[in-house]
Amino acid sequence: VPNQPSKEEIEAARHRRDSIALVEAERAKQLEQQQQQVLQAEPEEIAIPDSLAESNQLQEKIDQFGIFGTAALGEQEFYTLENNLMKITFTNKGGRIYSVELKNYQTHDSLPLMLFDGDETLFGLNFFAQNRSIQTDQLFFTPDFSQKAVVVNGPEVRTGSEGRTKFNEDNPGGKESVSFRLEVAPGKFLEYVYSLEYNSYLVDFDLNIQGLEQYIAANQSYLNFTWSFDVPRQERPSRFGEDRYTNIMYKFFEDDVDNLSQNKSDEENLSTRVKWIGFKQLFFNSTIIAGEAFPNAFVRSQIFEENPKYLANFYADIAIPYQGTQSEKVDMQFFFGPNHYQTLKQYDIDLERLVYLGYAIVRPVNKYLIIPTFNFLRRFIDNFGIIILLLTIFIKTILFPFTYKSYVSQAKMKALKPEVDEIGKKFGNDKPMEKQQATMALYKKAGVNPMGGCLPMLLQFPILVAMFFFFPTSIELRQESFL
Repeated sequence: VPNQPSKEEIEAARHRRDSIALVEAERAKQLEQQQQQVLQAEPEEIAIPDSLAESNQLQEKIDQFGIFGTAALGEQEFYTLENNLMKITFTNKGGRIYSVELKNYQTHDSLPLMLFDGDETLFGLNFFAQNRSIQTDQLFFTPDFSQKAVVVNGPEVRTGSEGRTKFNEDNPGGKESVSFRLEVAPGKFLEYVYSLEYNSYLVDFDLNIQGLEQYIAANQSYLNFTWSFDVPRQERPSRFGEDRYTNIMYKFFEDDVDNLSQNKSDEENLSTRVKWIGFKQLFFNSTIIAGEAFPNAFVRSQIFEENPKYLANFYADIAIPYQGTQSEKVDMQFFFGPNHYQTLKQYDIDLERLVYLGYAIVRPVNKYLIIPTFNFLRRFIDNFGIIILLLTIFIKTILFPFTYKSYVSQAKMKALKPEVDEIGKKFGNDKPMEKQQATMALYKKAGVNPMGGCLPMLLQFPILVAMFFFFPTSIELRQESFL
């Protein structure tokens, strides 16, 4: 056939096809390898751009917290406010008090004394806004001050005048305030304002709510303020010491002071108005005080058994009045300091009841006799061993007239014993009434009161019991040697 290709042309065409197939196979292999590399790439190599991720995260927070969602993102930072007695650390996360250090005291192992410290501390408002549950300790507040460390200055304070209002009136020092604001729109915010005076254990705490009435649910008559922390050990473990005296105390408005159990976990619904709630240890306390009164509260103590670092967890859920108006302010205070009777008593709201003075029957003895005498002697004597000796001598001197009568009565009874024995033999056991009458006639004739020896013991017993309760709980004797 004239147009039939030759054998050489057929072989050349087959060679070209094989070469093309090899090239295409190699190209397919390379494409497959590239696809596998893309699929196995590290996440960051194919990550969503940062701006997009942040936008998605912000949208999640807005879905969760509504108008407060923009404050749910931020970096935690710390700020301090201090005077000569304490150093308070705040965090912008929640605008809350993070820790409190008392400067003039140390723990039993010579470490700084912290009333509470750490991220586990709960401190903030809980309420409903736009059908969402809002907890302010999850949100970031903006500090409304420039310095990260604010110091309150004043004159030198003489020993024994720490935290005393009378000294402050005669020797005024400075006062500083720091505020943290949670602003959701211009002129619409929630604000915490903390104020501290020089030489004071009191911290003013003002809650300001401005322009949030359209967001916070209108059917709420109050907001819930939660305060809770683990109570650090300050003293050596002892079931007769700090472990025994750590509990929550509270005062009802214009009424008495009550407390949860001291040696076991306990809780209580305080359904009537409350003036203050104190988280109390043996020598120190952290107490929240209402400007007027808290409508109600729930308190709970969870005692830790044999925990080397913490004694208990204290929890308080406190009702804060809310009227749903355009502008509201709630005044409160915190006391962070020692359980010193005179210091607590000066506020005239029964805070001195935080100092345990024993049973009700002996408490007046401590209040009106032991403590005034102890404080008087301390003004002139620095040695507590000598103070205790002089206090004992003073008490014995007061009781001496009664003790003397007891000794005289006992001596007369001893002298009359032979005659009493004769009366016993005369009447025997058959005539007990005549025997008793004859004995009493003998005592009357000799001027002896058979009960005279009991009176000094009855008077002395409550004083001794009062001193038994006073000395272990006296902050003045903490970490002091006898001589």
